[in-house]
Parts: sequence; C-alpha cells; structure tokens
Amino acid sequence: MIMLPRVVFSLVVFCSGLSTIYGQSSRSAEIVSPKAYKAPVIVEDQGLQAILSLTIDSTLQIYRDKGLKAEEIAATLIDVSDPKQFKAASVRGDARIYPASVVKMFYMAALERQLEDGKVKISPELARGLHDMIVDSSNEATQYILDVVTGTSSGAELPAKQFDAWQYKRNRVNRWFASMAYSNINVNQKTFCEDAYGIEQQSRKYNGENRNALTTNATARLLAEIVTGNIAPAPRTAAMMTLLKRDPFTGTADDQAHSFTAKALIEEKLTDAKIWSKAGWTSKARHDAAYIELADGAKFVLVIFTENHANETNIIPGIAKVILTAMKK
Repeated sequence: MIMLPRVVFSLVVFCSGLSTIYGQSSRSAEIVSPKAYKAPVIVEDQGLQAILSLTIDSTLQIYRDKGLKAEEIAATLIDVSDPKQFKAASVRGDARIYPASVVKMFYMAALERQLEDGKVKISPELARGLHDMIVDSSNEATQYILDVVTGTSSGAELPAKQFDAWQYKRNRVNRWFASMAYSNINVNQKTFCEDAYGIEQQSRKYNGENRNALTTNATARLLAEIVTGNIAPAPRTAAMMTLLKRDPFTGTADDQAHSFTAKALIEEKLTDAKIWSKAGWTSKARHDAAYIELADGAKFVLVIFTENHANETNIIPGIAKVILTAMKK
C-alpha cells in the first residue's frame, strides 16, 4: 500500500471534492425531461392559417412605405383550447431569428426543470434572479441564471481544448430542448446591454455565427407547453405563469404589460381578457410571445418577431388586434 504524504493526500481529497462539485455540471447535471414527457401534438389548421396569412399580408401592405419586407416578420398562432391536440398556423415560422430577450423564457423553463429534478437548489438570490430575468427582463439576471443552469461563467478566452469543454457545458439547454424534438434553435448565449467579451465573444464565434436563434414555431410551442402544463409539473408551470403574467390595465409604463401584444388589449378595451407574455427588443428587433385567454373561453398563443423595425411599435399590436377578433368564439 502506497502511503501519500498528508499534504498530498489533502490535495487529492480537495480535488476529489471539486470534481464532485463540478462533475455536477457535466453528466449528472444534465437537464433531463421526465420519462413520462410526450411532445405535444400540433396540427396545421387551414382556418387559422388563412387568418394569419391574410393578417401578415395586410400588415406588409400597411407598412410597405416604411420598408417592411416579408423576410423581416414571422409569426405563429396556436389554439390551445384542446391540450390534447394544438391547432396551429405560421408565417415563416421556421425562420431562425435573433430572439433578444424572448430567449429568457427558455432559460426559465430549463431552470425550473433543474429545480424540479433537485439538481439546483432554490435560494432567495436565485429566486430574485429568476424574477428579474422574466418580470424586468434584466440582462444581468439572465447572465446569472444561465451560469447556474449550465455550470459555466464568463471570463477570459480559453485554449481550444479547455474552450470545447466549457462550450459543451454551455450547450446544456440546447441539448435538453433537442431531446424534446425542438429544432432549428440556439439557446446558449447570455444577453447583454452592450456587448460580450472574452469567452462569451469566443462562444459567439466573434462574428456572431453562434448567437442565440429562435423560431416563432419553437417559441410558440414552448409557451403552449407551459400554459397547458406539459413541460413541467403543475407547481413549476404555475410558477412560470406567475412570472409571465401581465396586467395591461394598471400603470402607464411602456413595457411588456402595456406595449407589444398587450397594447391590443388596451386599445380594444378587453378588460376581461388575460395575458401572459415575454417580449424582446433591441435597436433592430421587436418581438413578443403572448398567451391570451378571452372571456368567452378562447385560449391561444401568438408569437410575432419583427426585424429592422424596432421603432415601429404598432406592428405587433396591430396584428394582435386582428387575431383577437378572429379568435373570439
């Protein structure tokens, strides 16, 4: 039997402890859906497709003089009245688009799954970060949440081998959604008020080739899975719904509860309607993912992404107004 000096033995024990802690961020901390999880059944509905296509075509005509092009807008509509089979329609629903803050909804779902699985423990600070990421759309909170979910952190650029190991962990959320048959998306980057530096820029591949990307189809599916309780057990989806809940009829701030899709509810005076949403906006992008319940029982998800027209604040609510009228029972 080889006897290690006490100092060396202590170092071995210490490093072993570190491997246990950081080992959690590899295989044992993978985000895994419950064995009972089944992807939702989503079928194209010709009636919904006609409504959405005509609405988008009309919007393109209305904003033609302002340069709105067909390739600068995408939308998906899902009727979730029957949770056993969603009816859906889309216009450029599979187009990969930079999602801005809409990606935060995907990180929220990933964190809730980790909490449910016991691989992450809730704390007051984690709860504060989750709240601020969704309710206030804080980029700093998002950076923290993504670190927790993936076991990574920002810092200096790394040599290729070390970077590959880091990037594998950072892709944890991507692997989870891929395991549930989400496709054509990339959800592995932090959001910033200014720009990414160091390893974060290295992860983006410097010219942005690895930036976040979502489709309106994938975004609408996730929101539909949240509101119908398919993505997680009831307590987790209830927690997510609480964070996404908006009240358009209180306050006057230009934010998620008063602009975007919610603005249509205000202008149509639909005080008995309810809305849950996550918006995203930058100097070039203006997006919204919304779930709406009308007083007559209609329940639907509407996701609209627009590019290069971030200052056109009436495009999204204008589309939403038409859809609201069409979806009334």
